[in-house]
Amino acid sequence: MISRRSRAARLAVALLTTSTLAAPFLSAPAQAQWIVYDPTNYAQNLLSATRALQQINSQITSLQNEATMLINQARNLASLPYSSLQQLQQSVQRTQQLLGEAQRIAYNVQNIDQAFRTTYGNASMSASDQQLVADARERWQNTVGSLQDAMRVQAGVVGNIDTNRAQMSALVGQSQGATGALQATQAGNQLLALQAQQLADLTAVVAANGRAQALTEAERAAAAEQGREQRRRFLAPGQGYQPGNARMFPNSGN
Repeated sequence: MISRRSRAARLAVALLTTSTLAAPFLSAPAQAQWIVYDPTNYAQNLLSATRALQQINSQITSLQNEATMLINQARNLASLPYSSLQQLQQSVQRTQQLLGEAQRIAYNVQNIDQAFRTTYGNASMSASDQQLVADARERWQNTVGSLQDAMRVQAGVVGNIDTNRAQMSALVGQSQGATGALQATQAGNQLLALQAQQLADLTAVVAANGRAQALTEAERAAAAEQGREQRRRFLAPGQGYQPGNARMFPNSGN
């Protein structure tokens, strides 16, 4: 009986000792789970996170703007994939060729001066009637040739109209579909070149018509001068009638 009690007492002391030793270990986790809420610290952390997010968004927007700027610069630097220079040069060369094929009196200052000193000058009083007729015929041929030249230039310019129309349509389409400033500028420059070519054709027509008109008027003036000389010769007093011996029957014996 006594031994049972002693064993029970010893067991109770052992349990009490174990509970006392284990108490610090059991209380530690309960203290670690305790959370203290600080409103000021929370607000500061939230503000810092918001500012960081704004900076990131600003950097993303800046990168997007830089990418857009680079794309626009690439478009602005892109060259126009169309050129009408060759067609315009060919049109100008055709008109120049027609002007260069001017008959008889060419578009040359020295050639013109020489012609007006001789063929279109004052009728020479010592020239024979045959020479006067030859000069008049040469002037007429010059006038006819200049009129033909003017019509040939006009025909060539009219032939360039179809080419100019096609080039204008193509250039306007390229200008409207330009992807950047450089392409729009190049299309505009080619349109200006087309206008310059059309002005060159117009100048050629005016020059050819003016040449024909000038030679026509020069022929009239020279013909009037030649007419005065021929009238002077016709009205000039001659030696009159000189009597001479006439034989009506040269085979007669008398």
